[in-house]
Amino acid sequence: MGVREDVYYEGGPHIGDLILNVLLGFTVVCLPLTIGAVVRALWLRYRITSRRISVTGGWRGRDRSDIIYSEIAKVVTIPRGLGLWGDMVVTLKDGSRLELRSVPKFRETFNYINERLSAQAKAASGGIGK
Repeated sequence: MGVREDVYYEGGPHIGDLILNVLLGFTVVCLPLTIGAVVRALWLRYRITSRRISVTGGWRGRDRSDIIYSEIAKVVTIPRGLGLWGDMVVTLKDGSRLELRSVPKFRETFNYINERLSAQAKAASGGIGK
């Protein structure tokens, strides 16, 4: 019998990211941002559990990354959308990075993830522009 895995969050990026970028899309200059937000809304999914962080994305949701908490060296958050959502950059011990864009309730999610990190990773982690 395996260890139970409790799901903290499962879903896509914050809807405000899509709304804001669609409104900005009415200006031709911001059209690439709008397209990016639509692609994220359609195919990007996060699953944050007591054991791992899983990100499914890419074209038509074909790419998947799974990270266990012991692999994480640090997590940095950046607020977006007046602080209603935010981005997270997870840096692994091997130096690679995984970006989580437009995470809903990102402060609470960061706290949940931070509770599961090693003491060294907790000390290195934090937010930009809190």
